[in-house]
Amino acid sequence: MEGIEIALLGAALAVGFAGSGSAIGIGIVGQSAAGLISEDPDKFGQTLLLQALPGTQGIYGLLTGFLIMQNVGVIGDETVTITTSQGYAFLMASLPIAIAGLSSGIYQGRVLSSTINLIAKRPEEMGKGIVYAVMVETYAVFALLATVLILFGIDL
Repeated sequence: MEGIEIALLGAALAVGFAGSGSAIGIGIVGQSAAGLISEDPDKFGQTLLLQALPGTQGIYGLLTGFLIMQNVGVIGDETVTITTSQGYAFLMASLPIAIAGLSSGIYQGRVLSSTINLIAKRPEEMGKGIVYAVMVETYAVFALLATVLILFGIDL
């Protein structure tokens, strides 16, 4: 494989895995939310907010994909020739957010599914459930930071 193909594989993994984690997490929350809404339709606004939260991992993966594509010239005016070694550097840079985005999206969805159960009984406690979900989000943010720092360290 050529360097650019390897780099684009990294972009695809970041977008695909982090996006999959978000989709699964959003699905988990949506299932719980639909159950609550069938009993109490007035909680739709609260549950919709909770369902959106696991979507951030997909955004982080998409940002990573765009950064890689921009760096290798797929997006923009200038085509860049990169070596196989540089391609592998981009691939490796994509892995923190790809892996953490997949797992944190799923687990954040699980935490928020429990938060749906919490607000079914005690709606005033929604903020506490969000805090638990933010703790999971923290590691996706750390992974994004690592990915971006590695990307900016690649010499072209």
